[in-house]
Amino acid sequence: MCGIAGYIGDREAQDILLKSLSRLEYRGYDSAGLATIKGRSIQLVKKQGKLKILSADLKSDPIEGAIGIGHTRWATHGIPSDINAHPHLDCKGKLALVHNGIIENYLELKEKLQKEGHKFTSQTDTEVIAHLIEKFYSGDIVEAVRKALKKLRGSYAMAVIHKDEPAKLVGARCDSPLIVGVGQGENFLASDVPAVLDHTKDVIYLNNREIAVLTKDHVLVKDFEGRKINRKVSKINWDISQAEKAGYRHFMLKEIFEQSGVLNNILNERYKKGSISFEELKISDDEFKKFKRIAIVACGTAYHAGLTGKYILEDLVKIPCWVDVSSEFRYRNPLVDKETLMIVISQSGETADTLAALREAKRHGAKVLAICNVLGSSIARESYGVIYTHAGPEIAVASTKAYTAQLAVLYLLTLYLARLKKTVAASKLNALFKELKRVPALMEELLAEYKPDYNILAAYAQGFRKYYHEKHNKTFFLYLARNINYPNALEGALKLKEISYISAEGYPAGEMKHGPIALIDENPWVVCIAVKSRTYDKMVSNIQEIKARNGIVIAIATEGDKEILHHNINYLIEIPKVDELFSPPLVAVPLQLLAYYVAREFGYDIDQPRNLAKSVTVE
Repeated sequence: MCGIAGYIGDREAQDILLKSLSRLEYRGYDSAGLATIKGRSIQLVKKQGKLKILSADLKSDPIEGAIGIGHTRWATHGIPSDINAHPHLDCKGKLALVHNGIIENYLELKEKLQKEGHKFTSQTDTEVIAHLIEKFYSGDIVEAVRKALKKLRGSYAMAVIHKDEPAKLVGARCDSPLIVGVGQGENFLASDVPAVLDHTKDVIYLNNREIAVLTKDHVLVKDFEGRKINRKVSKINWDISQAEKAGYRHFMLKEIFEQSGVLNNILNERYKKGSISFEELKISDDEFKKFKRIAIVACGTAYHAGLTGKYILEDLVKIPCWVDVSSEFRYRNPLVDKETLMIVISQSGETADTLAALREAKRHGAKVLAICNVLGSSIARESYGVIYTHAGPEIAVASTKAYTAQLAVLYLLTLYLARLKKTVAASKLNALFKELKRVPALMEELLAEYKPDYNILAAYAQGFRKYYHEKHNKTFFLYLARNINYPNALEGALKLKEISYISAEGYPAGEMKHGPIALIDENPWVVCIAVKSRTYDKMVSNIQEIKARNGIVIAIATEGDKEILHHNINYLIEIPKVDELFSPPLVAVPLQLLAYYVAREFGYDIDQPRNLAKSVTVE
């Protein structure tokens, strides 16, 4: 989950690499480092902590060189420290290397290398690669890298420079993302597109088991056998301004407020002249008709979107659907076959467990459809078909607009299949289309009530912080909901945990009496999603049970609901009136904002919460 950057050209590499790493710091921020080649020597600086610490050090004592590599780390092997930070060197300090991934056989390799006389300075698995390349080096860095890669078992994206070949920058990937930015008289390596967009919109997406050899004027792609590969250059169709804060205090807040526009774009792009279009889908109507079951596999927030998808798919398409966590799916013998449509959901398209689940499903004969945001990502390339969410870059670690974009795509896919399979009358389908088209405008209306400076949710967060300190940090949050908004209860709890570090649990409200009610006294705050629905009366009963035990209730209710006010709730959040089926995207907004304002009250780093990274590209 680390971030890699590389540069070769005529300009000084330091500031270019630092800027690139600033675009990648969402991938890890335990430490950061740079290495450049000046003359015939490698200059290396690396520091524990966030990138700003490294930047400050380099500002007072810069390094020079027109070729270099950089890294921002999310620690796996070895604690965050200066020594364990990347780049890593070989014994003689002739080569420097940065790496994202996990080398599974590093201990075995390390023991062999140590017996051969190699001296290790860090606790990382990465340093093994540097020494392995050193072992095979005999004047050709590309050949040494290729030989070293054949000894590795695990996942990796890496960049390497060697002081004896200062005109070459070498990158390689296997199950971790790596792209090449193609410039004029300069070229770039990076883990993700935003790192190069200040300089170029021309990108080459490396596939698994490929090596890229960059000079300042040329890019050569080879496979691990050394064979040349012709790879076309892709043009990025979004601007770097989309990866800037644009006046917002945090990326997370900006991305929350972008959601109505993202949903509007998705619906306008996909739904035209009364029909839904998925031009990149590749799965034919005849194939869709043959599927007897649907499996949805994802991680984290994407998993919660998948759970919502199960509700709407079974309701409208009338086909059995189950949802699995990617990391569990891959380690059992899943019952999927050629009659199964497997939907994998991932914002980055690089989630390691979801990618492994995809491959497992393909081995069982299932057709895999990906829902993801990043063009050219591994999951998009390896799936039979793909639907892009086109949500733009999401920089904050805690996902917001990617979630509602995934929901929008799942709604459209469901309506598409319902029409195809004729499981819903045409008149009802048209009414559902019409209601779905209202959602972006309703979300815009909802967001207008919660301006980014101060609002009722910020006031609730202030009240919670005061209460939290009075209770000596002994309170927590419980999120309850029923039916189609139950996944939102899970998502709301996840958002709070991710950025405020406060204990929170999402639960189906009907299960409250089977355990969670034991936790309710004067300390828990309970978020009850009680919008108008077929289970509204049941949710009201749950609220009464909570209040009878002195629980503090934050109710999310439908605008104009007077009944909810009669139940002694403590705090009220209203969403616009909408069909229950389409309420999840609207409910998600106040859940996201509540988590945001609570974290802001406590002064936490909202965009880069501790121990987390945006894209989980290692197991």
